[in-house]
Amino acid sequence: MRTLARKLRLADYFALAFGSMVGVGWLVLMDDWLGRGGPLGAVLAFAVGGILLLPVAYVYGQWVQRLPDAAGEAAYTAQVFPPIVSYVTGWMMLLAYFIVCPWEAVAVGKLAAYVFPSLNSFELYRVADQPVFLPRLLLGIGLTVFLAILNYRGIRSSATFQNWATSAVLLLFLVVIFFSARNGSVANFHPAFSTTPLASIILTLQIVPYFMTGFESVPKVAEEAHPDFRASGFFRAIAMAVIVGAAFYMLAIAAVSYVTPWQSLLGQRFATAIAFERAMGTPWLVRLVLVVAIFALFEVFNGNFVASSRLLFAFGRRRTIDPRLGRVHEKFLTPSVAILGITAGTLVGLLLGDALLVPVTEVGSMASACGWLLACLSFWMVEKRLGMRMVTALGISVSLLLLLMKLLPVFPGHFSPAEWAALGIWLTLGFILHKR
Repeated sequence: MRTLARKLRLADYFALAFGSMVGVGWLVLMDDWLGRGGPLGAVLAFAVGGILLLPVAYVYGQWVQRLPDAAGEAAYTAQVFPPIVSYVTGWMMLLAYFIVCPWEAVAVGKLAAYVFPSLNSFELYRVADQPVFLPRLLLGIGLTVFLAILNYRGIRSSATFQNWATSAVLLLFLVVIFFSARNGSVANFHPAFSTTPLASIILTLQIVPYFMTGFESVPKVAEEAHPDFRASGFFRAIAMAVIVGAAFYMLAIAAVSYVTPWQSLLGQRFATAIAFERAMGTPWLVRLVLVVAIFALFEVFNGNFVASSRLLFAFGRRRTIDPRLGRVHEKFLTPSVAILGITAGTLVGLLLGDALLVPVTEVGSMASACGWLLACLSFWMVEKRLGMRMVTALGISVSLLLLLMKLLPVFPGHFSPAEWAALGIWLTLGFILHKR
């Protein structure tokens, strides 16, 4: 039986985890973040979220060393729960990864149209009263096909692309932060919160899981580690991704709020770019922000494409869905059929256009928290050492809280009927595809 190629090292795992986490949300949805929490509320939410996720990251670091399986959460829960629980857990995590792919495919057209407004032409149709334009649709299709070919031909080419994109994002982002520190005022932070401090933090904290999802992509490619790779490196890559990712989001929110009064950005598309344009009065820094966003879009799209294709591949290999999805390409040693499946699903999701963006954030947050909870609970049941159980209990508590904040009506920002419907459709699809 053919196995996946073993090519990945520590830098590749960090780039995959960080890149799967940080996309263009900080550019496209900054107005939503500030509207939820205000500058200080949003910054504190990502800080709290990053700290709270460290116990969850620790559990994943332990699991992947013990069980390096592309099935990830499905494999972990299978150790202690019935097969149907394992399948549903993995299916939820597949949603968390996969849904990012059409999100980014839509966002590339949205981003390009900010620079080239003529792309907002040739309207084809509308979804939820949001127009779908032909040029933007073609851009999304082109990027999807490019990444599909890149991943189809080998994990090494995909990892190299991911490393370059991640390096570009981090370096160029530091340049943006440097210049923003020279042009702004602390007075622009006022008021620090959108509503009461606690409500502001909670409203933003609800979406943090979606934007911090990605660190747990490392286990999905654990089978593709280089033969010389040390298992302890898995947790190092995961922990670094969580810390650097949270810091990235916090700095982005602080920088935008520092250069421009944040309330003037509410309801503005590309609020981050608009903030720098107003503050600097020169177009070059805005262009630099957009370049950072383009690289970030590439890395998060590619990272989640890799993670979702491996998880779909693992389902096929376990024969919980069509076993043809578990095939490995004879020459490239990649999950070729699963890659084609994710490509097809992304192209279908792309047809929904702008209507896909914010609702997807909410459903993705819940799916991530659900997977984290079951992974932590499974580890708590198999681990007997008290110290590790205490850390795992923290991970369980954090994951459960994040999950309940999306499901229970007592919390502001809980699931809407449309989001419940989207979740129901995904679960129904999973049961239809499931091979008993």
